Amino acid sequence: MDELRRGGFIEGQNLSVEWRAYGEHFDQVSLYATELVKARVDVITTAGDNAIRPLQQATKTIPIVAITDDMLASGFVNSVARPDGNITGVNIRGDQSNGKRQDILIEAVPGIRRMAVLADESLRPIDELQEAARFRNVELSEYRLAKGEEIAAAIDKAQASGATALNVLVSTLFYAYRQLIRDRAAALHLPAIFPWPEEAEEGAFAAYGPAMNTLFVEVMSQQIMKLFRGAKVAEIPIEQPTKFELVINLKTANAMGVTVPAALLLRADKLIE
Repeated sequence: MDELRRGGFIEGQNLSVEWRAYGEHFDQVSLYATELVKARVDVITTAGDNAIRPLQQATKTIPIVAITDDMLASGFVNSVARPDGNITGVNIRGDQSNGKRQDILIEAVPGIRRMAVLADESLRPIDELQEAARFRNVELSEYRLAKGEEIAAAIDKAQASGATALNVLVSTLFYAYRQLIRDRAAALHLPAIFPWPEEAEEGAFAAYGPAMNTLFVEVMSQQIMKLFRGAKVAEIPIEQPTKFELVINLKTANAMGVTVPAALLLRADKLIE
């Protein structure tokens, strides 16, 4: 909201916001989409394929500014440079950083032989992670989840099967339940790496990816303001992160009894001590 305020859009004066929190209530997304369309809002902003799809079904005219893995691959647009239809925003392209996070985690936990990955049920196959793990002589177990109620049991199962590290992939579901994931992993002394740097600052063992604040607060706010000022969706290209940060939380590492190799610490953009 600060970026919008700096751009001259102030809530209570010339800006009204309709909030719908769906992170733990994905079954309500279609209802929320219908409500927002009936409210005749000027722009809708959201995150994740599971929210974008019902919104696009609910309206073909209200501009949608969204952040998700890959809008082109998911079929939401036919062009990134000049989006057709009514959606633009940010492509995270998690497939470009999933493998990097896996490599970081393998390096962070010397001698690792088994690791697990939490993936959203809607995510495309991650065969490249399996191949990369085999190349490093690491056995990778994949847990695809659709509900928050499944998360704790999946982490318990991963640890019981011998996994000594956990890679959490990009997902609006996992972000909504990020504290549960962190707490469960910490209780099991299971080092976990997350996709958003802010998550390591909140207490996760480590994180690698683009800064969420930059994408939501700066990039998407600028796109929203362009729409407010009369720009068409096709005139606003879908953007992609260019900067990725590695954050390691040494407090969490120490609590888990994990000694992170010095070479990896030197490469980190930020250490939480």
